[in-house]
This record gives sequence, C-alpha cells and structure tokens, in this order.
Amino acid sequence: QVQLVESGGGLVQAGGSLRLSCVVSGSPSRVNTMRWYRQPPGKQREWVALIRSDGSLDYIDSVKGRFTISRDNAQNTVYLQMNSLKPEDTAVYYCNVDIVHRNYWGQGTQVTVSS
Repeated sequence: QVQLVESGGGLVQAGGSLRLSCVVSGSPSRVNTMRWYRQPPGKQREWVALIRSDGSLDYIDSVKGRFTISRDNAQNTVYLQMNSLKPEDTAVYYCNVDIVHRNYWGQGTQVTVSS
C-alpha cells in the first residue's frame, strides 16, 4: 500500500526558512511527477510546485525565487525548501505524487509563519 508521509512543518517567523520532506513508501513502481500543494486557513487547496521524473520544475508565481522543490529518486523523497517565508505562506502543505496512472496524497504538515 502506497503511503506518503510529510514532515518538517512548524512555526517560524517571517523571513525564516523551513524544509519540508515527503517520503513515499510501498510503491512497486517508479514515482513520476511529485508535487506540493497547500491549503491556507479558510481557503481552497492550491498547487505550489512540481518536479517531473525528468527533473523539470514548475512553481506558482507567488513562491518563485523563494521556494525550491527537489527530489531524491533513490529514497523516493521530495523536498520543498522554503525561504523568505511570509505570513501568507501559512497553510497545511500536502505532498502529491503520480505512480503509473494513480495519484496519491499525504496527510499534510502545518506551516505557520508569524509576522
């Protein structure tokens, strides 16, 4: 059974940094595209960043230049390095991956940025 476990969230002051990790376990096949989403309080979930199996990247405009997504294929892990955090980055962050033709979600990790 495929499981995604996020970690690395927490409380940080504006301007600070956090690094999120998401470990994918139980996959019999290679993990394709890996993504991060977030859901701010009282708002809809939004896509933040993705990294494809070929290493190509994409980001939502609001995090470009501040966030960096990366992956370790040997460890089936995706990371999100978040720098220069702002209060508006406060959200539950979710890992999302494609494995063959299925899509999987993690349980989320809370990121709170104080002003």
